[in-house]
Amino acid sequence: MNAKSPEAFRTISEVSKDLSLPQHVLRFWETKFIQIKPIKRGGGRRYYRPEDVKLLKGIKNLLYNDGYTIRGVQKVIKENGTKQLLELNIKNKFFTESKKNNNDPLDHSKIIHHSLNETKRKKLMNVLDDLVQLKNKLDTEK
Repeated sequence: MNAKSPEAFRTISEVSKDLSLPQHVLRFWETKFIQIKPIKRGGGRRYYRPEDVKLLKGIKNLLYNDGYTIRGVQKVIKENGTKQLLELNIKNKFFTESKKNNNDPLDHSKIIHHSLNETKRKKLMNVLDDLVQLKNKLDTEK
């Protein structure tokens, strides 16, 4: 079987195999994310455009790797649009902080900043500092 061009449309079975997801999950995501719009031909057969596949990869990454809920991904798409999610494969972990090299919990330069008001940010930073102090206390008691 010949490999398809990157610009070629994909069937649901091809996308399912490429993303290691069951077909019913892809159909379910179509109901939850209006941005996923495969072309439907005779008999309801779905054909996904390359942009659809990239979007599905981004959604899968946020849901499965970054721990987002479906509602959380919907919010990310609503706030940032799909363009940034399509680029997610290029910019690894665009929406969340990288889990690699995350040994120093006080290194705030590794944290991607989201728009929070100052009061919420201070509360979160206080919680983080409390958690770090508790962790250090537990580590020294061992």
